[in-house]
Amino acid sequence: VVSTSPVPLALLTPPGSLGADVVTAEGQSLGVAQSFGGPYVGLMATRQEFVRQMPGRLAGITTDSEGKRGFVLALQTREQHIRREKATSNICTNQGLMATAATVYMSTMGPEGFREVSTRSYQNAHYLASELEKLEGFSLPLDAQFFHEFVVSCPSPVADINKKLASAGYIGGFDLATIDPSLANLMLVCTT
Repeated sequence: VVSTSPVPLALLTPPGSLGADVVTAEGQSLGVAQSFGGPYVGLMATRQEFVRQMPGRLAGITTDSEGKRGFVLALQTREQHIRREKATSNICTNQGLMATAATVYMSTMGPEGFREVSTRSYQNAHYLASELEKLEGFSLPLDAQFFHEFVVSCPSPVADINKKLASAGYIGGFDLATIDPSLANLMLVCTT
């Protein structure tokens, strides 16, 4: 099982090709506006042998009578309107709306546009990381590869830095000490 972000997958080997049976992701980065809590759109994929065990609606690709590609709800016997007592799908209108927004975004961007977004996210993260390391007291504490998210060690509490950034009109990184006090002065940064 792999949980990932869709943006890097425009450049990286898909988890299924690396042996993952189930892949999940948050689809907010696929053109869905940030709203700090939702509604967003969760993504889940699996190998064919596990499809009937998956929760949620399944979208499939088909060809219409004119030979055009179309998207349909697949395996509808799993849906509430067909077999309510055995349904594995429980999706609400907002999730369907967000899935539609993500589909429109991906269709509009196309493969090349999506690769460009992915490339820029990667380049922006590495540029920002190199610039932050030049600042006195800032460093990258993890000796690890990263795509568009990385941890920064700060010379003062992240909450204080984020207040200064907010007063200048910027949203700072996530203060890791809010989830674990032993991570004081560590900030998680993500670029787009």
